[in-house]
Amino acid sequence: MHSTKHSSEQHSLEQAIQEQLKPNQPRQLKEIPNDETLVYQIEQNLYINLTDRCTLACQFCPKHNGCTEVKGYDLAIEVRPPAQQIIDLIGDPNNYDSVVFCGYGEPTLRLKPMLEIAHWVKKNGGKTRLNTDGLGNLVNKRNILPELSECIDALSISLNAQNEAVYIRHCQPVLKGSYEAMLEFIALSPEHISDVSASAINGLEGVDIDACRELAEARGVKFKQRELDVVG
Repeated sequence: MHSTKHSSEQHSLEQAIQEQLKPNQPRQLKEIPNDETLVYQIEQNLYINLTDRCTLACQFCPKHNGCTEVKGYDLAIEVRPPAQQIIDLIGDPNNYDSVVFCGYGEPTLRLKPMLEIAHWVKKNGGKTRLNTDGLGNLVNKRNILPELSECIDALSISLNAQNEAVYIRHCQPVLKGSYEAMLEFIALSPEHISDVSASAINGLEGVDIDACRELAEARGVKFKQRELDVVG
């Protein structure tokens, strides 16, 4: 049985972490986001925008340059929608190649509703993909991959850099040990999910694409080269 003191300290720590995970504040909206802010389509994929929070403050992300728009959709939100609201907006998941968890913030920061939505999509015949910074285990303080494996078909993990110094420079993580935690997440992922890729951005200063590719492939995952300033 935990003592009251221990519970209080744990609660305070969790509160501190939650406050840290706000390196970028969305512009204040005067009304509830419209449907296209929460669920938006690009080509044949449907994207889910669950949260405004992120574990990184990537300097190459458009939102740090005053832009929260992706392919004509303004993704800035000040509410965190419940799972059922998103489910109601999805409709028939078979209408899409994949339902993708990727929006204004990091989806694994809202792990419970994300899993609920993903389970619903799978139950109704759809396919799912999670685009993540790979810090879900670090933030949630446990290996979340077994839970993801029950309802996520594909993982796309942002590797972003070939070493910690370049990673910190461009991604500005708010939690200590983020780079190593991300690499460990990449290495563990193929044990639970068959379709895993890691990505880095070509054209980002100091990023060695070939070295990033080697890091990814050494951990048993595919490598995806992205291009600077190309979003969505």
